Amino acid sequence: MELRRMDRDELTALYEQEMVYDFPPDERKPLRAMLRLMDRGCYDPLLAVEDGSPMGYALLWLPESREGALLEYLGVLRGKRNGGAGARILAALGEQYSQLFGEAEAPTSGDPAEDELRRRRIGFYLRNGFRALDYQCAMFGVHFQCLYRGPETDDHKVEALHRGVYAGYFSPAHMARYIQLPLAPGEEIHPAPRWMEEDEEEIFP
Repeated sequence: MELRRMDRDELTALYEQEMVYDFPPDERKPLRAMLRLMDRGCYDPLLAVEDGSPMGYALLWLPESREGALLEYLGVLRGKRNGGAGARILAALGEQYSQLFGEAEAPTSGDPAEDELRRRRIGFYLRNGFRALDYQCAMFGVHFQCLYRGPETDDHKVEALHRGVYAGYFSPAHMARYIQLPLAPGEEIHPAPRWMEEDEEEIFP
């Protein structure tokens, strides 16, 4: 599995042709925000290629410290699924990044079928080298289980690096409003507009 860095046009095409189907609006960052992160040099949009054929993608947000990377989106292209490509992409990412932070929706929706899907998704990461951290988070009103793959065993240190991804980009006011990391036990999740309905220029300067 080869990971190739996409340019702006390739990321735009992927977003419009794949990601709009793979992720619901409240989990899908605006394309313009991704492109701005690319311009700042802190976003790695990777296309996974196997035997010359595109198989999937991984979009990673890099903290200013460059210690680790947040695996923001992982996807297998339609028509290439159920063949183990997702696991092979994660294996390739593990060779390229010494530390990976992950966020998977927590099974707290109240819908048994949806929560079972979320548990299976978390299980996929756990089977492929990640571990569940001792903290959870909420981003823009969405509750996530936090995951990690790497050598660090102190979850407090991982938490600081994880939070640094967002703190290096968002203003303190927006951190307080949209980013609950960590999410304290019993803490109420802040309601927030969906990504696509908010003023992007205000949130993503």
